[in-house]
Amino acid sequence: MRKIKHPTIDQVELTDIMYALSDPTRLEIVELLGKTGRKMTCGELDLNRPKSSMSHHFKILRSAGLVETVIDGTEHMNSLRIAEIEVKFPGVLSAVLKVRAS
Repeated sequence: MRKIKHPTIDQVELTDIMYALSDPTRLEIVELLGKTGRKMTCGELDLNRPKSSMSHHFKILRSAGLVETVIDGTEHMNSLRIAEIEVKFPGVLSAVLKVRAS
């Protein structure tokens, strides 16, 4: 499996996470990944939006350190980096996901 370049957890900044989560589409992607707790393909996460738009959102989520994308053949498998984020910024991501679920 090929990997796309991602920031290390030391490079992840809270302001980047908050910016990434400020967009409703990106927040919806993070929520879906959080609810399923598994890797999901881009097709499973397309949210009925154009591919170019989704590519842009995934790029921002990866740059912020929220999502890890691994290429497996022709599939891009996306997972939420919740454990790493929770260690660096305790409670932030779980609070965002809990608030949205209410």
